[in-house]
Amino acid sequence: MALRGVTRHFRTRRHDTLAIDRISLSVNEGEFVCIVGPSGCGKSTLLNIVAGLDHPTGGEALFDGRLIDRPGRERIVVFQEPALYPWLNVRANVELGLKIAGIGRSERKRLADRYISLVNLRRFEKAYIHELSGGMKQRAQLARALAVEPRMLLMDEPFAALDAQTRDVLQQELQEITSRLKTTVIFVTHNVREAVILADRVVVMTPAPGKLKTEIAIPLPRPRGPDSHAVVDLAARVRTELQHDIYAAQSAEDSYAI
Repeated sequence: MALRGVTRHFRTRRHDTLAIDRISLSVNEGEFVCIVGPSGCGKSTLLNIVAGLDHPTGGEALFDGRLIDRPGRERIVVFQEPALYPWLNVRANVELGLKIAGIGRSERKRLADRYISLVNLRRFEKAYIHELSGGMKQRAQLARALAVEPRMLLMDEPFAALDAQTRDVLQQELQEITSRLKTTVIFVTHNVREAVILADRVVVMTPAPGKLKTEIAIPLPRPRGPDSHAVVDLAARVRTELQHDIYAAQSAEDSYAI
């Protein structure tokens, strides 16, 4: 995936807002990239452009050398709030994307079995969404995304609303799953320690209009835990890059956890 000078304006009769400004970024196959930056800097806008849910007003977004102009099965989004259908149970939610894609019943069952097991929800596959905890809902959403076997996962703060203990568990599980499947991931987060735990590379954005400020490689062996001294030290380095931006931003959401 490559972004080349990507810019996004939002225009109304009275205002012309520049959300992201001339961002160039490449993500290699199998790489896990985390994007951090102040609220309102355009992280989600950038993710939507890669997903094909939005389009740049300048520059271009490419996947396999082809222009991204619409959503596709090779690029699947996992949202902060689980976008699950409450009238369907876990298995039916996981199979839904496969059914829409025209996958036959036996293949749907095989894929759903694999990914429900992979996210440790086998015991709850017949449960409905209101019967699940927050962590289980995110597991179900992840299983549904993985079941279509995308080449790239686009994750927009998927663990932000979870308690710290559940978030730690899911960070470990996500490391294991993506390492096993060799899936390419772009992951947006406000939590710099989470970024260091998960990423091969952390991309730091400036306040709006969002620009690419710096990139920091994370050359630590996996699995990585939140209390590792190396993780804490690298998180401090990322936070140093953000420090000026944290004070410049006006929202309390712009405080980054270490």
